[in-house]
Amino acid sequence: MSLYEKLTDRSECLSLIGLGYVGMPIAVAFARKGLRVIGFDLNAEKIALYKSGVDPTREVGDDAVAKTTVEFTSDEKDLKKAKFHIVAVPTPVNSDHTPDLSPVVGASEIVGRNLVPGSIIVYESTVYPGCTEDVCIPILERASGLKCGVDFKVGYSPERINPGDRVHRLENIHKIVSGMDAESLTEIKSVYDLVIEVGTHPVSNIRTAEAVKVVENSQRDINIAFMNELAMVFDRMDIDTNEVVDGMNTKWNALGFRPGLVGGHCIGVDPYYFTYQAEKLGYHSQIILNGRIVNDSMGAYVADATVKKMIQTGQAPKKSNVVILGLTFKENCPDTRNSKVSDIIKRLNEYGIEPVVADPWASGREALQEYGVKLTPLEEISDADCIIIAVAHSVFRDMPLDTVKKMFRDMPDENKVLIDIKGIYSIDELNASGVKWWRL
Repeated sequence: MSLYEKLTDRSECLSLIGLGYVGMPIAVAFARKGLRVIGFDLNAEKIALYKSGVDPTREVGDDAVAKTTVEFTSDEKDLKKAKFHIVAVPTPVNSDHTPDLSPVVGASEIVGRNLVPGSIIVYESTVYPGCTEDVCIPILERASGLKCGVDFKVGYSPERINPGDRVHRLENIHKIVSGMDAESLTEIKSVYDLVIEVGTHPVSNIRTAEAVKVVENSQRDINIAFMNELAMVFDRMDIDTNEVVDGMNTKWNALGFRPGLVGGHCIGVDPYYFTYQAEKLGYHSQIILNGRIVNDSMGAYVADATVKKMIQTGQAPKKSNVVILGLTFKENCPDTRNSKVSDIIKRLNEYGIEPVVADPWASGREALQEYGVKLTPLEEISDADCIIIAVAHSVFRDMPLDTVKKMFRDMPDENKVLIDIKGIYSIDELNASGVKWWRL
């Protein structure tokens, strides 16, 4: 009997290692299909929240977490009960933009210590091509004392979950699957086909699957970098970038990308994994790294434009009350990892400006821990001289411009500065408001 069959008849168990924005939805999805699922995370505080029916990621919701049959644990010994392991831990970069493999190395050691013969381990964490075979498998063998290909098998299936996206979900995103051999690929594909409604896409080997992930995000990064570069040029030409894009998008083959802050755990990170391995093989990126340079510079560019606009209206920036609405790396998502809003804050700090930050989606504890930012409740925002709408949360998009204007101090409209990074408001609305505005 195959491992897939044993999982479906509940005689064997599946585990998820890493219960964040990626791992949690997967664990809940398999549990919904009737599988026995162990959800493991080193963060005991997070496990306690899940056990109490609270979803801090907001990806599946409190109700789904409260009803799920997933066995949540922070005790690694519980992994001994599972034979199909899915590793979904983050893979950030170091300050020098080299891959930080410590989470995936640590997860491999934990799985290895608790590995039993006949198991399959599938990595979903984003890594450079070759990492699973060159780094992870040796750790699994060393920690377990077992032999890969004989006692256990390994595969790779890159995560494609888009945090905060209520349209493109785990179930309706095609999933890339791979295995170290034909047998493992068949098993891995069969297991994922249980929860991926639109089907899986098998590729010939693990390295190809790893490459798919880093390339698809590098492609997006480059396209956004192009739009960001255009935005900087159009600003000098006094042309509105969003109006240009709206016109361009009337053509059938337009790609629809817009300028913006590129952060988060994927697009702002994955290209560095790809170029890291390429450079180890003697190739220096001509396009990808330059795209990263452009995108990594946008926070400072926005801050500089803000200060310039404040000076133009007669404000003294160091004495002005600057408010930033939004801290997370994207809209309608509580994830603050690698948020480029922090770059705006850092640049403003260089001008002697300490902005007030409000974000109803972000965790106050995480904001303070990651960026040293103390969040202010949105309803307490007042007496602003300059407001930067940095993230397009629905709560901000739904605010009429008149509501935003009430957050300013009592002064003539022409002295108020509004920075609309995401182009929430139309040019006509902004002009009619009377405030001095700028948008990316």
